[in-house]
Amino acid sequence: MNESTAHELADKLITFLETGDPPEGLFRPDVFCDFTLPLWRLQVAGVEEVVQARRRSHPAKGTVPRWRCDPTAVGFVLEVEERWTDADDHWYCRELFRADVTAGAISDLSVYCTGDWDSAQQERHGREVALVRP
Repeated sequence: MNESTAHELADKLITFLETGDPPEGLFRPDVFCDFTLPLWRLQVAGVEEVVQARRRSHPAKGTVPRWRCDPTAVGFVLEVEERWTDADDHWYCRELFRADVTAGAISDLSVYCTGDWDSAQQERHGREVALVRP
């Protein structure tokens, strides 16, 4: 996949992550998503099922302050950092998405999530770990 198309779809995927609403043309109607979390794995098929799975795991709108997109032969890989507020706390996670693209839209999506860190976990991490690169 060319870099321009990969970045265009990655931008749409980021919009979906931030808002919970998929932009037009992001997913094929029969999209399949394989979602791996710490200690759990889920699979869904179809746009509405992907949207509902996202809303169950991250019900609040948020931001993606950092991301990186790398095109692959059949789609792209997207690495993101997400932040959001929910249940009176500030949350953080990192995720890796591998997207296969068919006819200009995501047909298969694998998601690997670090798990959601509340503010206490983020503070603990900040005290105990010095990252070389943020």
